[in-house]
This record gives sequence, structure tokens and C-alpha cells, in this order.
Amino acid sequence: MIFESTYEVRQGLKDAAIVKGDRVEVIDLAKLQAGPIDTLARSAVFGCDAVREFSRWMIWEIGQTLGARPASIHEFYIARGQGKWQNRTVPAMNIRFTNYDTTRAALRAARRTNAGALIFEIARSEMSYTEQPPAEFSAMVIAAAIKEGYFHPLFIQGDHFQVKASKYKTDPDGAIKEVKDLIRTAIPAGFWNIDLDTSTLVTLEPKALDEQQLHNYLRSAELTQFVRDLEPEGVTVSLGGEIGEVGEKNSTPEELEAYMEGYARTLRELGDYAGLSKISVQTGTSHGGIVLPDGSIAKVAVDFDTLKVLGDRARDFGAGGAVQHGASTLPKEMFHKFPAVETLEIHLATGFMNLFMDHAKFPTKLTEKVQRFLDVAAADERKANMTDAQFYYKSRKKALGPFKPEMWGLPEDVKSVLYGALEDEFAFFYNQLNVVDSQALVDSTVTVVEYHQPKPASARGLGDDMGLSD
Repeated sequence: MIFESTYEVRQGLKDAAIVKGDRVEVIDLAKLQAGPIDTLARSAVFGCDAVREFSRWMIWEIGQTLGARPASIHEFYIARGQGKWQNRTVPAMNIRFTNYDTTRAALRAARRTNAGALIFEIARSEMSYTEQPPAEFSAMVIAAAIKEGYFHPLFIQGDHFQVKASKYKTDPDGAIKEVKDLIRTAIPAGFWNIDLDTSTLVTLEPKALDEQQLHNYLRSAELTQFVRDLEPEGVTVSLGGEIGEVGEKNSTPEELEAYMEGYARTLRELGDYAGLSKISVQTGTSHGGIVLPDGSIAKVAVDFDTLKVLGDRARDFGAGGAVQHGASTLPKEMFHKFPAVETLEIHLATGFMNLFMDHAKFPTKLTEKVQRFLDVAAADERKANMTDAQFYYKSRKKALGPFKPEMWGLPEDVKSVLYGALEDEFAFFYNQLNVVDSQALVDSTVTVVEYHQPKPASARGLGDDMGLSD
């Protein structure tokens, strides 16, 4: 079920939450959680334009009222750089599919482990193929928190806000403008954690490391200034830089130093701005993992010694530490090592999708429909030496957007099993990464601001009394 009009939204929520001017008052939380928030979430995704916009605004404002608010993890990371906590690695989880139900599973796991150091993220590329613009993504995270009674800081992150190297070669300012336009959309939607990925601009031809990193640190500083000039009052958006493309050669301490020194120098020239809270490095992983002909994932070696050194050097420059990307498909026995070497943050994505879509309960007929779709829609991604298993594994993420209604609409008995398995998976990572019992530390470190979004234009002419004219 979805609401068909803004009047229906108000009518459907009237016993639980009501609009009062430009704010929303929650009058019965239990009633809201019992059903209306589910319909509101679906309407924020699948409703008509006016309903989507109004539903997202309602979710945001309910979250402001209850304390399910977007926040920046910047202070928490800077505190790590200052030695105020250690031996924890924050999971940054890419929620590609069924965001509302998947985030609910992650938050249930958080409540049962008392974990608060968690990031919910989506990359620039993922926004496209999963059909999740920033306003939808953040609305689903907040709605999930409302449903599960998780009234703590919500760290919503833009992962890999990446400059496209191919466009940069011919139109550098245009390539940067694309990222700025995305930032301009994301910040009002609560993306107060952003990974600025200008690592695509690194060139290895020059011998001098400063020259190799030049465009990387110049553009990273420029984007930092852009973010700082946009961020809401009282918010310091947590920003990450990156020194090497994930899946390419491993990073070195010397590369990190060249980038951080150049970045700091450039940022000082631009003005008095807060810098990066973290730096992403490459130590042997690959996004999505390396898939073998039978569809299984190859085991890879992570250079933990280098990862520790890079994290230490990042803290020397005032950041919280180093970030590991492309990790969810690593062997399970590796994950306890990340907090042991003081990895600040780790990105987890494909493994969750694999668990969901490869589960015995995932409908076979839906799998077949997805594969037939990919045979046509992703045909250009099929390499001559690929097996079917490799092709479907590498390309199926491109079906997440087109098949969003089918995945949201799975039978309840199927959803119960799938999201139960995901909840256990999230809990596993929280334990291995040692973010259990981190809620109090987060709550005491992070400043959470009250930030209200403007009431949608389509609803401004409606009275507070169930859509009747003022």
C-alpha cells in the first residue's frame, strides 16, 4: 500500500503524527511504528512526485522530533586522532537494495549489540543503478530508525563522490561541477559525511610524488571549501580523501604524505577551513571481490602491516586514521584484524547483496527474471572469457533499481528469513570490528543539531487540519 495524495498521507497518519505549521508532532509513537511508518516509507519511494516529496519531508521532520537525526562523525574521528578512543573500526555499509528493510535489520543488530559507531552510505555510482537519490536514501535510513526505535545519531554518507577521469581529461571544470552539483543536493538531505574521491586524477607518469598527487589534492581541497561553505550551522561535515584507486596498486606512506602535505598547503591558501577526518587507501582489496569462473570469490591478501602504518601517518596529519574499501567479500576470519591494526573505517557492500540474492529463500523465479534482464541490459559488460556465473555476479547490481518493486514486495515469510540473516550478518561485523558497546561513546562525542527542511511547495497551501484549506 502507498498513499495516493498528500491528503491521504495526513489522513493515514492522523492518529500518530500531525503537521503543525512547518513542523510535525508525534502524538502516538506506538501507533506510528505499528503500520503508518511502513506506508509512509513505501510512499516516499513509490508514490507520485507530490506524495514522495511530502512523505520524505514528513519522515525527516518526525526524525527531528524523535531524535533520529542525521549527524556528522567528524568529531568522533578527530577524537580518535587525539587518542581518546582506539581499537574500533567503524563499518560503513552500502545499502544498495530495499533500503528501509535492510537498514531496519542493521539497526536491530545495533540495538542488540549496543553499537552506535555505524555509517549508512551510498556511492555516486550506486545512486544511479539502484535509483536512490540522496533524499530517498536518507529518508529510508531515518524511517528505519523510527520504526526500530533507534533515536541516536544517524551517520549518512556519500561514498565515492568521484570525479570521472575520462571527463576530467577533456572538461576538468565540468567534471568537478558534476560532483559539486551532487554535493549541493546531498547536504540538505542529511549527507553530512562525504568521501571526496579525486583519486582518479592521480597520474603515475611523473617521478615526483607531489606531481603524481597534484590534481588529486588540489581538487580535493577545492571540494572541501565547497562543502564547508554549504554545511548547516553547527555541522562540520566529515570529509574523506583518497590516495589510490581501489583495486589498483597498494598505497605507500610516501604517497599519503605527498597527498596530505599538498592538501593541507592548498586548503590553507583557500581559507580557514576544517580539513579531512580520514584518508582512504589501497591495501589489496577490490570492489565486489575477484570472482572466479564458478562464481565463487577468490581469497585475497590484505597488507595489514601497511594499513597500520598508513593509519598512523594519517593521524600524524590530524585525521582519525585510514579507511579500507572493498572489504565485505574478504574471508570472515580476517575482520578482527582491522581494529587490531587501528583501521578507522571499513566499507562493506557486495557481501550484503550476495547474502540477500544468493539466499535459498530468494525466489528462483525472480533470479531468473533478473538474469534475463541482464542478458540484454548489461550485454556490453559480458566479456568473451566470462562464464555465466561471473557475468551475473558482476552485473546483477545493475538490476537493483529496475527490480526495486519486486524486491520490496517479497512475501513476508521470505522477508522474515532474509532480513533475519542480514541482521545476524550485521551483528557479526559489529562484533568483529569491535563497535559493540560504542553507543554511549558516540552519544557523548558527537554533536547532533536540529535541522528542519522546508515544507514542500505542494503542501504549503494545505491547512494543518487534514488537508483542509486554511
